[in-house]
Amino acid sequence: MSIQTVATTPFAGQLPGTSGLRKKVAVFQQPHYLENFVQALFDVLHGNAPAAGQTLVLGGDGRFHNRAAVQTILKMAAARGYGKVLVGQGGILSTPATSAVIRRRGASGGIILSASHNPGGPDGDFGIKYNATNGGPAPEKLTQAIYERTQTLGQYRLSDAADIPLDTLGTHVMDGMAIEVIDPVADYAAVQRELFDFAAIRRLFASGFRLRYDAMWAVGGPYAKAIIEGELGAPAGTVVNAEPKEDFGGLHPDPNPAYADDLIAHLMAPDAPDMGAASDGDADRNMILGRGFIVSPSDSLAVLTAHATKVPGYARGLAGVARSMPTSTAADRVAKALGIACYETPTGWKFFGNLLDDGKITLCGEESYGTGSNHVREKDGLWAVLFWLNLVAATGQSVEQMVRGLWAEHGRCVYSRHDYDGIPTEKANALMAELRAQLPSLGGQTVEGQRIAWADDFAYTDPVDGSVSQKQGVRVVLEDSSRVVFRLSGTGTEGATLRVYLERHEPDAARHDVPAQEALAPLVTLARTLARIEHHTGMAQPTVMT
Repeated sequence: MSIQTVATTPFAGQLPGTSGLRKKVAVFQQPHYLENFVQALFDVLHGNAPAAGQTLVLGGDGRFHNRAAVQTILKMAAARGYGKVLVGQGGILSTPATSAVIRRRGASGGIILSASHNPGGPDGDFGIKYNATNGGPAPEKLTQAIYERTQTLGQYRLSDAADIPLDTLGTHVMDGMAIEVIDPVADYAAVQRELFDFAAIRRLFASGFRLRYDAMWAVGGPYAKAIIEGELGAPAGTVVNAEPKEDFGGLHPDPNPAYADDLIAHLMAPDAPDMGAASDGDADRNMILGRGFIVSPSDSLAVLTAHATKVPGYARGLAGVARSMPTSTAADRVAKALGIACYETPTGWKFFGNLLDDGKITLCGEESYGTGSNHVREKDGLWAVLFWLNLVAATGQSVEQMVRGLWAEHGRCVYSRHDYDGIPTEKANALMAELRAQLPSLGGQTVEGQRIAWADDFAYTDPVDGSVSQKQGVRVVLEDSSRVVFRLSGTGTEGATLRVYLERHEPDAARHDVPAQEALAPLVTLARTLARIEHHTGMAQPTVMT
């Protein structure tokens, strides 16, 4: 075995992602493309020095190209002089599990191969990102430095060793670097045992409680099977679509009502189970349902905050809670009642990481079906499901009863998100530029019968490191505290997605069952008029409403 140096040409088309790189599989299959990113990452992390004595964690969600990418990265890590790489069996590690392994094993960082909830397969998407030693996504200054390095890179180095067998647990050596193929579930399961009352959840299942967990043919399946069916005693078949497939069985592995229609149908059926749940492509997102009842992600965070002390891992109380700016204000209302801080951050888990590391918060969440806590530094889909199961076991209440209890005490934050997908980037940018130009004059205006109190472009000053993030989304707040938020999303690989977030607080219990789209209809009209959505996009209706 020896180390090879390969000449390469920088890719001017590479763009920095929120915490890594996400493109079509065909783009990653271009000669040198993946290698350029990995070499740039290693160069930024280590300069001209080897990574001697350092441990790297490596794995992904099992989508198409995962195995090939793992082998390439192992050979590049060996060339860089890493002391050890911990790689998940079969090349598999969920995003929250990677964070758990980094933290439990004291690793220097980890590489995650995933495009999250985006479709997979040869014509689908692929992605790569780096998580730092705290287990969380790389900070923006690091991802920007990686991008800049990709623009000047002239060569990369890798071992010419043979591929290692990924499917068998054990240790291998490649050019002096140890490679340990690890059980992808073990460290993650150990973390969950420290947090939740597994005995109480076992009794819940033994009593006849029924759960349907849809893993969406993605990486969450092995974790849910091992923990929910294996350790907690749920009947075989509780976890469905459990085998990770390279194309997610042809499905879109995004746990929301638009894509988890099979799970919705089961929970709305006359013989529905007591609870439903789903996780996404890399198992960091979650959706929770009760029998005949869908829980919004914003309400889920608020319920977990309200009842956290009933769970062993949070029995001493919460330091605080944080939500992304577009997420509903339900958690704010609970936090105020509990007398704890509630932080409003830009979208992106890295902002929660600083607050978690500094001990300012214990729980956090965002409206795009992501919830988490200080146990790792990523959102965690199965963790959220276990939290809900623990609460059902501890309270004796159903999922719906707990949500309705939240509404009874704090009012219902009626909430929806409208996505307009695949907009040409220049048109999406023009829409946002026009919106921002209106901001100084919107306060006090009446538009479509709605009186605007104030409007701004959300900016965030990190209370831990003082960094400032500008232009994080346009907020329009009405005199009754209703909100409309406009934001462009960077999670897709084609064009831009305009996300419009709509929220109205409803204190009247008699109106808590009014369908969300009906209750929010005046805000929808306001949003379309203010942003001239159809004019800019040509779209009369959103692609997806959740």
